[in-house]
Amino acid sequence: MKKRTEYCGLITEAYIGQEITIKGWINRRRDLGGLIFIHLRDREGIMQIVFNQEKNAELFELAESMRHEYIIEATGTVVLREEDQVNPNIGTGTIELEVTEAAILAKAKTPPFTIDDDQPVADELRMKYRYMDLRKGRMMKNLKLRHQTTKAIRNYLDNEAFLDVETPYLTKSTPEGARDYVVPSRVYPGTFYALPQSPQLFKQLLMGAGVDRYYQVVRCFRDEDLRGDRQPEFTQVDLETSFMSAEEIQTLTEGMMQKVVKETLGQDIQVPFPRMSYDEAMGRFGSDKPDTRFGLELIDLQEFAQNTSFK
Repeated sequence: MKKRTEYCGLITEAYIGQEITIKGWINRRRDLGGLIFIHLRDREGIMQIVFNQEKNAELFELAESMRHEYIIEATGTVVLREEDQVNPNIGTGTIELEVTEAAILAKAKTPPFTIDDDQPVADELRMKYRYMDLRKGRMMKNLKLRHQTTKAIRNYLDNEAFLDVETPYLTKSTPEGARDYVVPSRVYPGTFYALPQSPQLFKQLLMGAGVDRYYQVVRCFRDEDLRGDRQPEFTQVDLETSFMSAEEIQTLTEGMMQKVVKETLGQDIQVPFPRMSYDEAMGRFGSDKPDTRFGLELIDLQEFAQNTSFK
């Protein structure tokens, strides 16, 4: 087995004439008689590779046995595609790999569904074959976005002198807004640990200890009914500071959001965000987390209603 030199989706026209080795899953396969075209997929994208019967009959015979989702490695030279063969739907659509060496690393049975973002698949089937569902470009993009978001948060808070302190998952139950998930102790029969709803107890301990700027990208567990923005376990960015005013904390978190959006989506958002007091939010919207997109504000009709006979 040869060493991989590049990811499929990162190969550009700058590689033309170079010999490279790529590895991945067979996404599509076209047999045109003396030529076999394969779209090889890895986490970064797709690269078309070509097997030519005239140039290497033995290699072509191997390609004939390849099927969807086989894992293969291919070594060859990057060449420019013919003008009428350019594929604008993939990032490497102007180039292809003329294969000189190849090997099947793992065979696969016929997949239960096509690994294609455009093909709808029932959720039950997706979850049953989750490892295959995660091969889709859309799912891989989501994983990368999560990674980039977390990375941007950590870099930002590190520059703001915050310490990332890991706190225990097995802890004492503390009264909070939901029921705890509990874990029985083998060492102490009849007793239980609780999974943290948030690192509340440990944040306060750290502040008292002098860790004046703490954060975690932390897992939280709450045994409560599902909501649109909540599930039994979720991740939150947890911050705790000493010696900072409310305005300083708001400015800090706005800067973090600005950096995350810029580094993940490439978009600039304006800061500071609109701010309002709790009393103003409740008075105008009847909620401490108002959705201001719709302009559905509460109107006080008391003065008008006093002059009507309607009860």
